[in-house]
Amino acid sequence: MILEFLKSFILGIVEGITEWLPVSSTGHLILVDEFLKLRVSDDPEANKAFIKMFDVVIQLGAIMAVVVIFWKKLFPFGRENNPHPWKKEGFGAYIKTDIMQMWFKVVVACIPAAVIGLLVDDWVDEHFYNPWVVAIALITFGVAFIVVENWNKNRTPKVNTIDELTYQAALIIGGFQLIAALFPGTSRSGATIVGALLIGISRTVAAEFTFYLAVPVMFGASLLKIVKYIVKDGGSFSGAELGILLVGMIVAFAVSIFVIKFLMGYIKKHDFKVFGWYRIALGAVVLLYFGIKAAIA
Repeated sequence: MILEFLKSFILGIVEGITEWLPVSSTGHLILVDEFLKLRVSDDPEANKAFIKMFDVVIQLGAIMAVVVIFWKKLFPFGRENNPHPWKKEGFGAYIKTDIMQMWFKVVVACIPAAVIGLLVDDWVDEHFYNPWVVAIALITFGVAFIVVENWNKNRTPKVNTIDELTYQAALIIGGFQLIAALFPGTSRSGATIVGALLIGISRTVAAEFTFYLAVPVMFGASLLKIVKYIVKDGGSFSGAELGILLVGMIVAFAVSIFVIKFLMGYIKKHDFKVFGWYRIALGAVVLLYFGIKAAIA
């Protein structure tokens, strides 16, 4: 079982890096799992159910890194540093209207994935959660990054702050997030950033709003997976399984702290094309590896 904790540690590193870079954490976890083969149960079906839940819930660690780094921009209450209070006196003086409006935009952006994603979640898991779909999504959105960045190269962004982001723009970004919910390997951050760039949002705002959007989305997705794991799959957490999950989450949190800070600094001077080329290369590797594996079998 010690070896499984080590595997969880490695998976936490992979999750912490790939959740925020637009390269698909799902694609990496599927590929890495081919070699690590996390084993928590002798029952193949029970083990498979745990891994599906683990691959989603481990993201909670990464999400907590966003909460810690952007706490002042996410917490909508407090009288200090509140240039836009709801009211001058009373309880309203503690409400930061600019942050509340940002959260309303996040809610609007979550609507497409929340409504449609819930309806087809099981179907997507059954039909699309496989290396072939992941590889195609990696390559497709890799090409999209390169094309969009070339198209966007000499354009001036229309939106340069979160406050300037409209509800219509938030809904469009949410539509692109839905693509990631339907096709594993697309990358949630990759899809939303591509969508944001297409409608004239700056890279910095696109990345920052993507981070904020991840908080309710991944909390909701994790809760859904835990409920399904316990109710539908009949799973239960042993002490070892809970420990393995917690190790992955804690490592993902620590790594995410560094990766988020790196990405926010990187995009101030560079575009996203390097991630597009990386996605294409990784997608080709996934196709080649699983193609050879299928041919041998």
